[in-house]
Amino acid sequence: MLCFCYGSNMSQRRLQARVPSARVVAVAELPAHRLRFHKSARDGSAKCDAEETGNPEDRVIGVVYEIADAEKPDLDRHEALGFGYDEKQVELRSEKGSLHAWMYYATRINNSLKPFHWYKDHVLIGARENRLPADYIAQIEAVDSIDDPKPERHERELSIYSNT
Repeated sequence: MLCFCYGSNMSQRRLQARVPSARVVAVAELPAHRLRFHKSARDGSAKCDAEETGNPEDRVIGVVYEIADAEKPDLDRHEALGFGYDEKQVELRSEKGSLHAWMYYATRINNSLKPFHWYKDHVLIGARENRLPADYIAQIEAVDSIDDPKPERHERELSIYSNT
């Protein structure tokens, strides 16, 4: 099945730690949406959302992965499906043409929250490794992020990159 990832799951290492079958299919755009860091997470921080705007000029750029059907429940659990994220089918534009995939979108929103530095790092690593446009990466870099009050979580989250 095809999954559109636009936040921390753009990082291949992050996603494959959750669903080992994940393989990149294409970089794609989701029109009439914009990237927001406003999904209220259980850890008290903000995570990404592809907010539907209806404006055809808006776009979220992300990565389409193919994952094994049997692993989707594992990803649903990691993404807290039903507890802050829901899912929907979307039509995407890519260099391979039109693609249909499912994606998670935020249902618990808090505009006052900020992402932890480690979360924003996951998003940036994924954006860079998949060669998203420089101006789009710059928009992500400009997002304010904060220290995680649990430094051990910061270390654990980024440890997947330690041997690169």
